[in-house]
Amino acid sequence: MAAGIRNELLMNTSLINELAEVAKDSALMHGFLVRLNESLNSSEVVTYAPITLFPTPVPKSLFLQAMEVQTHYNTLVDKISQDPDFLQEALASTITVDDFTARLFKIHQQVLKEGLLQSIVVGLNRSDYMWEQEENGHTSLKQIEINTFSVGAGGIASRIPDVHRNILKVAGQLKESKRIIDNNPAVGLAKAVAKAWELYGSKQAVVMFLVAENEFNIVDQRIIEKELWKGNIATIRKRFEDISESGKLDENKRLFVDHQEVAVVYFRNGYMPHNYRSEKAWEARLMMECSLAVKCPDISTHLAGTKKVQQVLAKPGVLERFFPNQPQIVERVRATFAGLYTLDMGAEGDKAVAMALATPDRFVLKPQREGGGNNIYGQDIREVLGKVKYSPERMAYILMDKIQPVPTQNYLLRRGKPLKLSHCLSELGFFGTYVRRGKDMVMNDCVGYLMRTKSSEHSDSGSTVGVSFFDNPLLF
Repeated sequence: MAAGIRNELLMNTSLINELAEVAKDSALMHGFLVRLNESLNSSEVVTYAPITLFPTPVPKSLFLQAMEVQTHYNTLVDKISQDPDFLQEALASTITVDDFTARLFKIHQQVLKEGLLQSIVVGLNRSDYMWEQEENGHTSLKQIEINTFSVGAGGIASRIPDVHRNILKVAGQLKESKRIIDNNPAVGLAKAVAKAWELYGSKQAVVMFLVAENEFNIVDQRIIEKELWKGNIATIRKRFEDISESGKLDENKRLFVDHQEVAVVYFRNGYMPHNYRSEKAWEARLMMECSLAVKCPDISTHLAGTKKVQQVLAKPGVLERFFPNQPQIVERVRATFAGLYTLDMGAEGDKAVAMALATPDRFVLKPQREGGGNNIYGQDIREVLGKVKYSPERMAYILMDKIQPVPTQNYLLRRGKPLKLSHCLSELGFFGTYVRRGKDMVMNDCVGYLMRTKSSEHSDSGSTVGVSFFDNPLLF
């Protein structure tokens, strides 16, 4: 959308109000829905998922760059998961001060001790980026993080293009509506899970979604379930409590839950400490990891997605460990890295602490957590680091350069919130899938994207923390 036309639309108040109603109706029509916060376990009343009124301009070159590097990130995550020595080295300091990561690592060690039963590995990940304008005018892509566990919104992302197409058509922007990119990551995500199920080799076995007690984003998961059912692959939904009560392993370590054999455990819960509400939940996780079922992800892939691993990968020479004699791939992956700094005890960590305390607005302080709402910014960095700067507790975090994204203007639609023009920042994620059996990579694909936009008044992101709005890129 040309800048002049976009600005003209943004200033047309009566048209904006009309388009907002079109957006809501279109969202309902296309199943772009979430449950209400006040009734997270009921679909009796639902609402449209939060969305931007207009798609956001994105440089085509950066979109293609991120899409092309995704298969290399898939390979990287998979190679890390197969390198226990690297995981031990990378996480050695973190697990001494972060109890949650330590518990996960203990399960990882137990699995290695007992021996890997399952040679089939399936990975569903998403690499998230922002882009910033450099002093020379060049726009560069910078990775925020790579998510390897419970990667969400792949289902609901498939519904966003049609919503924005409808809005643009009503706004008289027919040509622009045709520029919205088709996007259906749910198909690709389900295809990878289906391939793992097929390789498992039992048509009677099911794919088990390991889910939370409360699921506001239920539609997102149901869309992927629907794709699996198209292939006559049965799915069940269970919580940690259900595994504790009715899960068991037979003499061959096959996993049964409620007397149903489980071919694939698809984790959509288990990435935060509060997900494990008792020791029984941890025991259930260990039982699943030690079973013959294919895990999506398995415990080593879960650990490969930690912030500490992200920081270690940015150190000189580390990528070459995973891509030996492949300098072009190393260059493409490294080109997306933002500045990352260790907070381990010692001179290097002391230097990073000093930088952060001196100029906190230049950095983000990241704990080993997923799901949004965990990062620390600005003066809060001084408060947190000031308390632990001389303590090993600082090793629970990493420090990252704060990306300075290119701002845009848009209207943000969310139930119960006033419609107003906002200064916005966007991030773009790409979904990657891979399936490996033994040493053979059976599948390695980039299967779609997810774009989210927030008001610039919010530091952190994530739809689960209530500040992000689903969006579409309009390439230029």
